[in-house]
Amino acid sequence: MSVALAWPHLQQRWQAEVLPALEAFVQIPAKSPHFDPDWQENGHLEAALELGAQFCRDHLPDAAVEIVREPGRTPLLFVEAPASPGNGDGESALAAAGTALIYGHFDKQPENSGWSSGLAPWQPVIRDGKLYGRGAVDDGYALFSAVLALAALRESGQPTPRTLFLIETCEESGSYDLPAYLDRLAERIGAVDLVVCPDAGCGTYDRLWCTTSLRGMITGTLRVDVLHEGVHSGDAGGVVPSSFRILRSLLSRLEDEASGEILPELCRVSIPEQCREQAEHAATVLGGAIRERYPFLEGVRPQVDDPAELLLARSWRAALEIVGAEGLPPVAAAGNVLRPFSALKLALRLPPTAAAEAVATDLQRLLTSAPPASAPVAFELEAVADGWAAPATAPWLSAALERAGASYFGAAPVLMGEGGTIPLMAWLQARFPQAQFLVTGVAGPGSNAHGPDEFLHLDAAQRVTGCLAEALAALAQQHVR
Repeated sequence: MSVALAWPHLQQRWQAEVLPALEAFVQIPAKSPHFDPDWQENGHLEAALELGAQFCRDHLPDAAVEIVREPGRTPLLFVEAPASPGNGDGESALAAAGTALIYGHFDKQPENSGWSSGLAPWQPVIRDGKLYGRGAVDDGYALFSAVLALAALRESGQPTPRTLFLIETCEESGSYDLPAYLDRLAERIGAVDLVVCPDAGCGTYDRLWCTTSLRGMITGTLRVDVLHEGVHSGDAGGVVPSSFRILRSLLSRLEDEASGEILPELCRVSIPEQCREQAEHAATVLGGAIRERYPFLEGVRPQVDDPAELLLARSWRAALEIVGAEGLPPVAAAGNVLRPFSALKLALRLPPTAAAEAVATDLQRLLTSAPPASAPVAFELEAVADGWAAPATAPWLSAALERAGASYFGAAPVLMGEGGTIPLMAWLQARFPQAQFLVTGVAGPGSNAHGPDEFLHLDAAQRVTGCLAEALAALAQQHVR
């Protein structure tokens, strides 16, 4: 099948229709509920969804567009656009055109400090081909781009599948409201053939990047107590065991401090050969950029040197980081005191196919049983999230992605696992086990989605829009044959 949409026409429409909507979106301080406890009173999440809903009504006039609300929950935009048979196809093709579900979110991270001169979180600024502003790349562009892709396909007379849009406002807080909405909308959603999530990253801006896996995650606080109150370290040292030393000992049960290897067997999985091949291909494309994306100090080396192994280490192997601590005063204020307790917040990334709940249970036992000096030890879990691994790509989708990469980027697509965690991907796969998955995005080098100077690379976003159109057209063609 030929390319779905002509690139110059799509580019013009994106700039004329998507860009103004996206600039308006940036101006709405629609912070996720964890960062705005008064989100209901402030109304910013509602305002963002109203903007998106109106864009859908303008571009898909026959679609059912609804902002769905549950008491006490963040609102959600649900859009159902019926299938279109395209020129020359009868109405009988409609029922067989398949269903695509496109996911996105309109809630945002907080402002953060450190924005460059002339830039601000709620002020859209275009500079050097980039749109700066909070939420532009994470993930405001997704709805507007996907709606334009679908509308342009229809207007060009090409068949399109039944297409659903699910835009939540709780993703940056863990998507805790999404399962309830999936339950409520289950009958209306029905069977799904293709799930599209344009909320991922990319290695470069000159290719289509498709995410094939995400790691799971466990977070929790490990605490050791030894005294009712702090005492003079000269008096107690050598008698009272150090709470910090006990913590170090417990962490050694979990992690080899010399290599960083995570030790429990449940945290290890067999890496599929296909994923190893994807890592090799991605490594040839990225080269030294794999290491250069991190601001290493001079002389510091990564944990492994081979580029493909670096990609696998950040996507298919477990890793531990201490992301917070309590009980330790700042260095400038530290006296000679043997402290009563030490606490560390642990963030353990898990391989995509590791069973997070089973690991969490094992972690509780591992860290709290038979503690040194019989000290009271507690491990309080905060979050447990499964990883996700995409099913094998169907030939029709693989061919569509190859066409899309060649047509809109002039290069083959790159498939690669990512190291972050998006819990909803595992939920969606459990809900739609027969569906194909297209997880892509433009959160690439320097885009800084959660930090200052967040930007959307405009050219890459426009080209990804064309790729989304190619995938939707391919789904319809696959089903109406």
